[in-house]
Amino acid sequence: MIKKNIVSLIDFPEEVKIEKNYGMAFYGETSYENQTAVLSHYLHNHREDLSKEEQAEIANAIRDFLARKESFQKIDVDGWSDDKALSVAEDPAQYYLFSEFFDIPFPSPKEPKFTFIDLFAGVGGIRLGMQESGGKCIYSSEWNCQAQKTYLTNYGEMPFGDITKESTKNYIPDNFDVLCAGFPCQPFSISGKQKGFEDTRGTLFFDICSIVSAKMPSVIFLENVKHLVHHDGGNTLKTILAKLKELGYNVTWKVLNGSDYGVPQNRERIIIVGSREGAFDFGKVKKQPRTHLVDFLDKEGDFEYLTPEEYTLLDNPKEQPGSGLIFAGYRNKSIRKAGVRPGTEHLSRVHKQPNRIYSVYGIHPTLPSQESSGRFFVLTEDHRVRKLTVNECWRIMGFPETYKKVSPVGDQYKQLGNSVCIPMIKAVADEIKNQFFSNR
Repeated sequence: MIKKNIVSLIDFPEEVKIEKNYGMAFYGETSYENQTAVLSHYLHNHREDLSKEEQAEIANAIRDFLARKESFQKIDVDGWSDDKALSVAEDPAQYYLFSEFFDIPFPSPKEPKFTFIDLFAGVGGIRLGMQESGGKCIYSSEWNCQAQKTYLTNYGEMPFGDITKESTKNYIPDNFDVLCAGFPCQPFSISGKQKGFEDTRGTLFFDICSIVSAKMPSVIFLENVKHLVHHDGGNTLKTILAKLKELGYNVTWKVLNGSDYGVPQNRERIIIVGSREGAFDFGKVKKQPRTHLVDFLDKEGDFEYLTPEEYTLLDNPKEQPGSGLIFAGYRNKSIRKAGVRPGTEHLSRVHKQPNRIYSVYGIHPTLPSQESSGRFFVLTEDHRVRKLTVNECWRIMGFPETYKKVSPVGDQYKQLGNSVCIPMIKAVADEIKNQFFSNR
Protein backbone atom coordinates (compact mmCIF):
# COMPACT_ATOMS: atom_id res chain seq x y z
CA MET A 1 0.00 0.00 0.00
CA ILE A 2 1.09 3.59 -0.59
CA LYS A 3 2.10 5.56 2.45
CA LYS A 4 0.37 8.88 3.06
CA ASN A 5 3.27 10.73 4.65
CA ILE A 6 4.91 13.58 2.75
CA VAL A 7 8.53 13.13 1.74
CA SER A 8 10.70 16.23 2.13
CA LEU A 9 12.55 17.48 -0.92
CA ILE A 10 15.88 16.97 0.76
CA ASP A 11 15.11 13.25 1.11
CA PHE A 12 13.67 12.74 -2.37
CA PRO A 13 15.22 10.72 -3.85
CA GLU A 14 17.43 8.98 -1.34
CA GLU A 15 20.71 9.54 -3.21
CA VAL A 16 20.57 13.36 -2.97
CA LYS A 17 23.68 14.89 -1.46
CA ILE A 18 23.87 18.34 0.09
CA GLU A 19 26.79 20.47 -0.99
CA LYS A 20 27.95 24.01 -0.27
CA ASN A 21 28.16 26.45 -3.11
CA TYR A 22 28.65 30.22 -2.92
CA GLY A 23 27.96 30.18 0.79
CA MET A 24 24.47 28.67 0.54
CA ALA A 25 22.99 25.21 0.79
CA PHE A 26 22.85 23.95 -2.78
CA TYR A 27 20.95 20.90 -3.90
CA GLY A 28 22.54 18.79 -6.64
CA GLU A 29 21.06 18.44 -10.12
CA THR A 30 19.00 15.39 -9.22
CA SER A 31 17.37 17.19 -6.33
CA TYR A 32 16.74 20.27 -8.47
CA GLU A 33 14.82 18.16 -11.00
CA ASN A 34 12.62 16.84 -8.22
CA GLN A 35 12.06 20.32 -6.81
CA THR A 36 11.03 21.32 -10.30
CA ALA A 37 8.59 18.40 -10.38
CA VAL A 38 6.98 19.46 -7.10
CA LEU A 39 6.86 23.12 -8.04
CA SER A 40 5.71 22.70 -11.65
CA HIS A 41 2.94 20.29 -10.70
CA TYR A 42 1.75 22.71 -8.03
CA LEU A 43 1.79 25.70 -10.37
CA HIS A 44 -0.38 23.87 -12.91
CA ASN A 45 -2.67 22.24 -10.37
CA HIS A 46 -3.41 24.72 -7.56
CA ARG A 47 -4.93 22.90 -4.65
CA GLU A 48 -6.77 24.34 -1.69
CA ASP A 49 -6.23 21.29 0.49
CA LEU A 50 -2.46 21.54 0.84
CA SER A 51 -1.12 20.19 4.10
CA LYS A 52 1.37 22.22 6.15
CA GLU A 53 4.10 19.81 5.05
CA GLU A 54 3.24 20.34 1.37
CA GLN A 55 3.09 24.12 1.83
CA ALA A 56 6.52 24.12 3.47
CA GLU A 57 7.88 21.91 0.70
CA ILE A 58 6.64 24.22 -2.05
CA ALA A 59 7.92 27.27 -0.18
CA ASN A 60 11.36 25.69 0.07
CA ALA A 61 11.31 24.93 -3.65
CA ILE A 62 10.41 28.55 -4.41
CA ARG A 63 13.22 29.86 -2.21
CA ASP A 64 15.69 27.62 -3.96
CA PHE A 65 14.30 28.62 -7.36
CA LEU A 66 14.75 32.31 -6.51
CA ALA A 67 18.32 31.70 -5.42
CA ARG A 68 19.06 29.89 -8.67
CA LYS A 69 17.67 32.83 -10.63
CA GLU A 70 20.65 34.76 -9.28
CA SER A 71 23.08 32.21 -10.79
CA PHE A 72 23.66 30.57 -7.41
CA GLN A 73 24.86 33.81 -5.80
CA LYS A 74 24.03 34.13 -2.13
CA ILE A 75 20.86 36.18 -1.69
CA ASP A 76 18.67 36.77 1.31
CA VAL A 77 15.82 34.33 0.93
CA ASP A 78 15.89 33.14 4.52
CA GLY A 79 13.70 36.05 5.54
CA TRP A 80 10.89 34.95 3.28
CA SER A 81 7.89 33.57 5.11
CA ASP A 82 6.01 30.57 3.73
CA ASP A 83 3.00 32.83 3.15
CA LYS A 84 5.04 35.20 0.98
CA ALA A 85 6.64 32.35 -0.93
CA LEU A 86 3.25 30.80 -1.63
CA SER A 87 1.80 34.15 -2.70
CA VAL A 88 4.53 34.25 -5.35
CA ALA A 89 3.37 30.85 -6.58
CA GLU A 90 -0.27 31.98 -6.64
CA ASP A 91 0.53 34.84 -9.02
CA PRO A 92 4.07 34.33 -10.36
CA ALA A 93 3.55 36.58 -13.38
CA GLN A 94 3.72 39.74 -11.27
CA TYR A 95 7.19 38.68 -10.12
CA TYR A 96 8.29 37.65 -13.64
CA LEU A 97 8.91 34.13 -12.38
CA PHE A 98 8.32 30.61 -13.68
CA SER A 99 7.71 31.71 -17.26
CA GLU A 100 9.09 28.40 -18.53
CA PHE A 101 6.22 26.64 -16.73
CA PHE A 102 3.53 28.61 -18.58
CA ASP A 103 4.99 29.62 -21.95
CA ILE A 104 4.58 26.10 -23.31
CA PRO A 105 3.35 24.61 -26.59
CA PHE A 106 0.80 22.18 -25.15
CA PRO A 107 -0.99 23.42 -22.02
CA SER A 108 -3.79 21.48 -20.37
CA PRO A 109 -7.37 22.36 -21.40
CA LYS A 110 -8.91 25.16 -19.36
CA GLU A 111 -12.20 23.30 -18.90
CA PRO A 112 -11.20 19.64 -18.71
CA LYS A 113 -13.68 16.80 -19.12
CA PHE A 114 -11.63 14.44 -16.97
CA THR A 115 -8.34 14.27 -15.08
CA PHE A 116 -5.58 11.70 -15.44
CA ILE A 117 -2.08 10.76 -14.29
CA ASP A 118 0.69 9.86 -16.73
CA LEU A 119 2.96 7.00 -15.60
CA PHE A 120 6.01 5.80 -17.57
CA ALA A 121 5.35 9.06 -19.38
CA GLY A 122 8.26 9.09 -21.84
CA VAL A 123 8.02 12.26 -23.92
CA GLY A 124 4.30 12.65 -23.30
CA GLY A 125 2.66 10.86 -26.22
CA ILE A 126 -0.20 9.45 -24.17
CA ARG A 127 -0.59 12.80 -22.42
CA LEU A 128 -0.93 14.63 -25.74
CA GLY A 129 -3.66 12.27 -26.96
CA MET A 130 -5.53 12.55 -23.67
CA GLN A 131 -5.25 16.35 -23.61
CA GLU A 132 -6.58 16.60 -27.16
CA SER A 133 -9.65 14.73 -25.91
CA GLY A 134 -10.18 17.19 -23.06
CA GLY A 135 -8.18 15.51 -20.29
CA LYS A 136 -6.08 17.37 -17.72
CA CYS A 137 -2.91 15.73 -16.42
CA ILE A 138 -2.36 16.28 -12.69
CA TYR A 139 0.66 14.02 -12.11
CA SER A 140 3.40 12.52 -14.28
CA SER A 141 6.32 10.18 -13.70
CA GLU A 142 9.30 9.32 -15.93
CA TRP A 143 12.81 8.31 -14.86
CA ASN A 144 14.82 9.06 -18.06
CA CYS A 145 16.41 12.51 -17.80
CA GLN A 146 16.33 13.28 -21.54
CA ALA A 147 12.64 12.35 -21.75
CA GLN A 148 12.00 14.49 -18.65
CA LYS A 149 13.52 17.53 -20.36
CA THR A 150 11.42 17.02 -23.47
CA TYR A 151 8.32 16.62 -21.32
CA LEU A 152 9.08 19.79 -19.33
CA THR A 153 9.71 21.79 -22.52
CA ASN A 154 6.37 20.83 -24.08
CA TYR A 155 4.06 20.64 -21.04
CA GLY A 156 5.69 22.91 -18.47
CA GLU A 157 5.89 20.09 -15.93
CA MET A 158 8.90 18.09 -14.84
CA PRO A 159 7.82 14.47 -14.33
CA PHE A 160 8.61 12.88 -10.98
CA GLY A 161 11.20 10.13 -11.04
CA ASP A 162 11.27 6.38 -10.51
CA ILE A 163 7.69 5.21 -9.89
CA THR A 164 8.91 2.04 -8.18
CA LYS A 165 9.97 4.15 -5.18
CA GLU A 166 7.48 4.85 -2.44
CA SER A 167 8.87 8.39 -2.25
CA THR A 168 7.66 8.99 -5.81
CA LYS A 169 4.27 7.39 -5.24
CA ASN A 170 3.71 9.63 -2.22
CA TYR A 171 3.21 12.62 -4.53
CA ILE A 172 0.33 11.03 -6.47
CA PRO A 173 -2.90 12.95 -5.72
CA ASP A 174 -5.87 11.10 -4.25
CA ASN A 175 -8.51 12.12 -6.76
CA PHE A 176 -8.16 11.60 -10.52
CA ASP A 177 -10.30 9.91 -13.14
CA VAL A 178 -7.93 7.93 -15.38
CA LEU A 179 -4.63 6.17 -14.69
CA CYS A 180 -2.55 6.08 -17.88
CA ALA A 181 0.54 3.88 -18.18
CA GLY A 182 2.57 2.78 -21.18
CA PHE A 183 4.46 0.38 -18.93
CA PRO A 184 7.42 -1.76 -20.02
CA CYS A 185 6.66 -5.46 -20.24
CA GLN A 186 8.85 -7.48 -17.88
CA PRO A 187 8.72 -11.24 -17.38
CA PHE A 188 6.46 -12.09 -14.45
CA SER A 189 8.09 -14.17 -11.75
CA ILE A 190 5.05 -16.44 -11.24
CA SER A 191 2.50 -16.22 -14.04
CA GLY A 192 -1.03 -17.50 -13.55
CA LYS A 193 -0.60 -19.09 -10.11
CA GLN A 194 -3.50 -17.14 -8.52
CA LYS A 195 -1.38 -15.63 -5.77
CA GLY A 196 -2.76 -12.11 -5.86
CA PHE A 197 -0.19 -9.34 -6.14
CA GLU A 198 2.58 -11.89 -5.57
CA ASP A 199 2.07 -12.98 -9.18
CA THR A 200 3.29 -9.59 -10.34
CA ARG A 201 5.78 -8.68 -7.61
CA GLY A 202 9.12 -7.65 -9.06
CA THR A 203 7.49 -6.23 -12.21
CA LEU A 204 6.49 -2.68 -13.04
CA PHE A 205 2.91 -3.82 -13.38
CA PHE A 206 2.94 -4.51 -9.63
CA ASP A 207 3.58 -0.79 -9.05
CA ILE A 208 0.55 0.03 -11.21
CA CYS A 209 -1.54 -2.38 -9.14
CA SER A 210 -0.39 -0.81 -5.86
CA ILE A 211 -1.35 2.66 -7.11
CA VAL A 212 -4.72 1.44 -8.41
CA SER A 213 -5.40 -0.28 -5.09
CA ALA A 214 -4.64 2.91 -3.14
CA LYS A 215 -6.34 5.45 -5.43
CA MET A 216 -9.10 3.48 -7.21
CA PRO A 217 -9.49 5.70 -10.31
CA SER A 218 -12.62 5.35 -12.44
CA VAL A 219 -10.68 4.14 -15.49
CA ILE A 220 -7.35 2.44 -16.19
CA PHE A 221 -5.66 2.91 -19.59
CA LEU A 222 -2.68 0.67 -20.33
CA GLU A 223 -0.58 0.47 -23.51
CA ASN A 224 2.04 -2.09 -24.45
CA VAL A 225 3.66 -3.89 -27.36
CA LYS A 226 1.59 -6.41 -29.34
CA HIS A 227 3.86 -9.22 -28.14
CA LEU A 228 2.31 -8.93 -24.69
CA VAL A 229 -0.59 -10.98 -26.08
CA HIS A 230 1.72 -13.97 -26.65
CA HIS A 231 4.28 -13.41 -23.87
CA ASP A 232 4.86 -16.56 -21.82
CA GLY A 233 2.27 -18.43 -23.83
CA GLY A 234 -0.40 -15.85 -23.00
CA ASN A 235 0.04 -16.24 -19.23
CA THR A 236 1.36 -12.71 -18.73
CA LEU A 237 -1.72 -11.10 -20.27
CA LYS A 238 -4.00 -13.48 -18.35
CA THR A 239 -2.29 -12.44 -15.11
CA ILE A 240 -2.63 -8.73 -15.91
CA LEU A 241 -6.33 -9.07 -16.72
CA ALA A 242 -6.96 -11.19 -13.63
CA LYS A 243 -5.27 -8.68 -11.32
CA LEU A 244 -7.27 -5.76 -12.71
CA LYS A 245 -10.50 -7.74 -12.33
CA GLU A 246 -9.42 -8.65 -8.80
CA LEU A 247 -9.14 -4.92 -8.07
CA GLY A 248 -12.76 -4.40 -9.14
CA TYR A 249 -12.49 -3.40 -12.81
CA ASN A 250 -14.33 -4.51 -15.92
CA VAL A 251 -11.49 -5.09 -18.38
CA THR A 252 -11.39 -5.22 -22.18
CA TRP A 253 -8.43 -5.15 -24.55
CA LYS A 254 -7.65 -4.97 -28.24
CA VAL A 255 -4.60 -4.76 -30.50
CA LEU A 256 -4.79 -1.53 -32.51
CA ASN A 257 -2.61 -0.38 -35.41
CA GLY A 258 -1.45 3.21 -35.79
CA SER A 259 -1.90 2.93 -39.55
CA ASP A 260 -5.68 2.78 -38.98
CA TYR A 261 -5.65 6.20 -37.33
CA GLY A 262 -4.13 8.53 -39.89
CA VAL A 263 -0.37 7.89 -39.65
CA PRO A 264 1.64 5.87 -42.21
CA GLN A 265 3.25 3.47 -39.75
CA ASN A 266 2.51 -0.20 -39.17
CA ARG A 267 2.63 0.09 -35.37
CA GLU A 268 0.53 -2.49 -33.52
CA ARG A 269 -0.02 -2.02 -29.81
CA ILE A 270 -2.27 -3.65 -27.24
CA ILE A 271 -4.59 -1.27 -25.41
CA ILE A 272 -6.14 -2.41 -22.14
CA VAL A 273 -9.01 -0.41 -20.62
CA GLY A 274 -10.43 -1.14 -17.19
CA SER A 275 -13.49 0.59 -15.78
CA ARG A 276 -15.26 0.48 -12.43
CA GLU A 277 -18.50 0.97 -14.37
CA GLY A 278 -19.43 -0.85 -17.59
CA ALA A 279 -16.89 -2.46 -19.89
CA PHE A 280 -15.22 -0.24 -22.50
CA ASP A 281 -16.50 -0.83 -26.04
CA PHE A 282 -13.61 -0.84 -28.53
CA GLY A 283 -16.12 -1.19 -31.35
CA LYS A 284 -16.96 2.52 -31.00
CA VAL A 285 -13.37 3.72 -31.45
CA LYS A 286 -13.35 5.62 -34.74
CA LYS A 287 -10.72 4.75 -37.34
CA GLN A 288 -9.35 7.05 -40.04
CA PRO A 289 -8.51 6.36 -43.70
CA ARG A 290 -5.03 4.99 -44.29
CA THR A 291 -2.35 7.42 -45.38
CA HIS A 292 0.92 6.91 -47.26
CA LEU A 293 4.45 7.78 -46.26
CA VAL A 294 4.99 10.02 -49.29
CA ASP A 295 2.51 12.59 -47.91
CA PHE A 296 4.46 12.95 -44.65
CA LEU A 297 7.93 13.60 -46.05
CA ASP A 298 9.86 16.85 -46.33
CA LYS A 299 10.13 18.15 -49.86
CA GLU A 300 13.48 19.81 -49.21
CA GLY A 301 16.28 19.23 -46.75
CA ASP A 302 19.81 18.00 -46.16
CA PHE A 303 18.96 14.38 -46.90
CA GLU A 304 21.33 11.44 -46.50
CA TYR A 305 21.24 9.50 -49.78
CA LEU A 306 22.76 6.12 -50.51
CA THR A 307 24.79 5.63 -53.69
CA PRO A 308 23.44 3.05 -56.19
CA GLU A 309 26.30 0.71 -55.28
CA GLU A 310 25.07 0.57 -51.68
CA TYR A 311 21.69 -1.06 -52.34
CA THR A 312 19.71 -3.45 -54.50
CA LEU A 313 16.12 -2.78 -55.58
CA LEU A 314 13.52 -5.43 -56.32
CA ASP A 315 12.17 -5.57 -59.88
CA ASN A 316 8.48 -5.58 -59.02
CA PRO A 317 7.80 -4.68 -55.36
CA LYS A 318 4.29 -5.49 -54.15
CA GLU A 319 2.25 -4.04 -51.31
CA GLN A 320 1.98 -6.54 -48.49
CA PRO A 321 -1.64 -7.42 -47.69
CA GLY A 322 -2.81 -6.10 -44.36
CA SER A 323 0.27 -4.15 -43.31
CA GLY A 324 0.45 -1.87 -46.35
CA LEU A 325 4.25 -2.18 -46.48
CA ILE A 326 5.97 -2.12 -49.87
CA PHE A 327 9.33 -3.86 -49.47
CA ALA A 328 11.36 -2.30 -52.29
CA GLY A 329 14.93 -3.45 -51.73
CA TYR A 330 17.81 -3.85 -49.33
CA ARG A 331 21.21 -2.43 -48.55
CA ASN A 332 24.19 -4.40 -49.83
CA LYS A 333 25.48 -5.27 -46.38
CA SER A 334 27.53 -8.32 -45.53
CA ILE A 335 25.23 -10.84 -43.84
CA ARG A 336 25.35 -14.47 -42.76
CA LYS A 337 24.22 -16.71 -45.63
CA ALA A 338 24.57 -20.14 -44.00
CA GLY A 339 21.23 -21.91 -43.80
CA VAL A 340 19.49 -19.35 -46.03
CA ARG A 341 17.87 -20.42 -49.30
CA PRO A 342 19.58 -18.92 -52.37
CA GLY A 343 17.79 -15.85 -53.65
CA THR A 344 16.02 -15.13 -50.36
CA GLU A 345 18.89 -13.61 -48.40
CA HIS A 346 17.17 -10.24 -48.22
CA LEU A 347 14.08 -11.86 -46.71
CA SER A 348 15.87 -13.85 -44.00
CA ARG A 349 15.70 -13.06 -40.30
CA VAL A 350 19.45 -12.44 -40.30
CA HIS A 351 18.94 -9.54 -42.69
CA LYS A 352 17.96 -7.07 -40.00
CA GLN A 353 15.29 -4.43 -40.45
CA PRO A 354 17.72 -1.46 -40.71
CA ASN A 355 19.04 -2.96 -43.97
CA ARG A 356 15.62 -3.04 -45.63
CA ILE A 357 14.26 -0.34 -47.93
CA TYR A 358 10.55 0.49 -48.24
CA SER A 359 8.67 2.49 -50.86
CA VAL A 360 7.27 5.88 -49.86
CA TYR A 361 4.00 4.90 -51.58
CA GLY A 362 3.25 2.45 -48.79
CA ILE A 363 3.32 2.31 -44.99
CA HIS A 364 6.50 2.44 -42.93
CA PRO A 365 7.34 -0.41 -40.52
CA THR A 366 7.38 0.13 -36.75
CA LEU A 367 9.99 2.56 -35.45
CA PRO A 368 11.85 0.44 -32.85
CA SER A 369 13.17 1.68 -29.51
CA GLN A 370 16.48 -0.13 -30.03
CA GLU A 371 17.40 1.98 -33.06
CA SER A 372 19.44 5.01 -32.01
CA SER A 373 21.01 5.72 -35.42
CA GLY A 374 17.79 6.20 -37.36
CA ARG A 375 18.68 3.69 -40.08
CA PHE A 376 15.30 3.93 -41.80
CA PHE A 377 15.78 4.03 -45.58
CA VAL A 378 13.05 4.66 -48.16
CA LEU A 379 12.73 4.58 -51.93
CA THR A 380 11.61 8.08 -52.86
CA GLU A 381 9.43 9.47 -55.65
CA ASP A 382 12.48 10.19 -57.82
CA HIS A 383 13.64 6.57 -57.39
CA ARG A 384 16.50 7.36 -55.04
CA VAL A 385 17.15 5.83 -51.63
CA ARG A 386 17.56 8.06 -48.61
CA LYS A 387 17.34 7.96 -44.86
CA LEU A 388 14.28 9.32 -43.09
CA THR A 389 15.04 12.43 -41.06
CA VAL A 390 14.30 12.44 -37.36
CA ASN A 391 11.63 15.12 -37.91
CA GLU A 392 9.89 12.85 -40.42
CA CYS A 393 9.94 10.09 -37.82
CA TRP A 394 8.24 12.42 -35.29
CA ARG A 395 5.67 13.21 -37.97
CA ILE A 396 4.74 9.60 -38.74
CA MET A 397 4.17 9.09 -34.98
CA GLY A 398 1.55 11.85 -35.17
CA PHE A 399 3.40 14.50 -33.14
CA PRO A 400 2.55 18.09 -34.15
CA GLU A 401 5.05 20.20 -36.05
CA THR A 402 5.28 22.55 -33.06
CA TYR A 403 6.41 19.78 -30.70
CA LYS A 404 9.80 20.80 -29.33
CA LYS A 405 12.67 18.34 -29.63
CA VAL A 406 15.45 19.20 -27.19
CA SER A 407 17.39 15.91 -26.89
CA PRO A 408 20.35 14.73 -28.99
CA VAL A 409 19.24 12.99 -32.18
CA GLY A 410 20.20 9.53 -30.89
CA ASP A 411 18.01 10.01 -27.83
CA GLN A 412 15.16 11.27 -30.02
CA TYR A 413 15.13 8.03 -32.02
CA LYS A 414 14.94 6.05 -28.76
CA GLN A 415 12.17 8.32 -27.45
CA LEU A 416 10.17 7.80 -30.63
CA GLY A 417 10.57 4.04 -30.46
CA ASN A 418 9.22 4.07 -26.91
CA SER A 419 6.34 6.42 -27.67
CA VAL A 420 2.85 6.03 -29.13
CA CYS A 421 0.95 7.09 -32.24
CA ILE A 422 -0.87 10.19 -31.04
CA PRO A 423 -4.02 9.93 -33.23
CA MET A 424 -4.59 6.35 -32.06
CA ILE A 425 -4.38 7.39 -28.39
CA LYS A 426 -6.75 10.30 -29.04
CA ALA A 427 -9.27 8.00 -30.75
CA VAL A 428 -9.36 5.74 -27.68
CA ALA A 429 -9.38 8.74 -25.31
CA ASP A 430 -12.35 10.22 -27.17
CA GLU A 431 -14.33 7.07 -26.46
CA ILE A 432 -13.19 6.90 -22.83
CA LYS A 433 -14.59 10.42 -22.49
CA ASN A 434 -17.80 9.56 -24.36
CA GLN A 435 -18.46 6.29 -22.57
CA PHE A 436 -17.54 7.27 -19.01
CA PHE A 437 -17.46 11.07 -18.62
CA SER A 438 -20.08 12.35 -21.07
CA ASN A 439 -22.30 13.84 -18.36
CA ARG A 440 -19.69 16.35 -17.19
